[in-house]
Amino acid sequence: MKVGIVDDRMIDLDKVKFILESEEDVEIIFATTDPEEAYQQIKENKIDLLIADIEMPGISGYELADLIHTHGLLITVIFVTANSGYAVHAFELNVHDYILKPFKKERLLQALAKYREKQRGGNLTGRLILKQKGHIEMIPKQDIIFAERTGRSTTIYTINEEYETYLTMNELEGNLRENNFIRSHRSFIINLHYVKSFSIYTKKSYSVTFEGTKKIAMLTKFKMDYLQKYYF
Repeated sequence: MKVGIVDDRMIDLDKVKFILESEEDVEIIFATTDPEEAYQQIKENKIDLLIADIEMPGISGYELADLIHTHGLLITVIFVTANSGYAVHAFELNVHDYILKPFKKERLLQALAKYREKQRGGNLTGRLILKQKGHIEMIPKQDIIFAERTGRSTTIYTINEEYETYLTMNELEGNLRENNFIRSHRSFIINLHYVKSFSIYTKKSYSVTFEGTKKIAMLTKFKMDYLQKYYF
């Protein structure tokens, strides 16, 4: 897994870095005490996991998590902080874990183990499992064209059917970790394999059309810049 670390206290940064360096499947992409640098690194490099302090000068860890959430980046966040007061807000952003300082090595390793398990579970069968009232839907991920959040429910459009679910976009995003799925907008996840065109919609957004449906999704300008840099 590709990991970024940000903590304005060098002693805490070094502690997290030291623990992660012993993990064979971890590649540290950046480790910095400057949250502004962390933000630039997030924009320029592909990472899977961000481990961040919350209270930092300039951009807080909470603001970094909010930016990740708002722009639909496929980055999981773990907070390592001395302040317990942000816990409720953190989990509203679907933060993976919330670790209070001072912490033992085992606590951080436990969070990593939970992350690995979540990744394996999400990709185990290549199917998205929807637990509905009275039955369970098994949807092949390769058949999903896009998903849209409207109100309190999410609609999943596939090549054959539409499915309604109460899964949040963050929960759905966590189950669609394959490279072809992109959080294109706060309310949309799209499958790049089915995209037919992108068209300017406003100064800050694009409309997206697909093969297999006449429905349209939205893409932010930020995400278009990301696609052009990393995909085409």
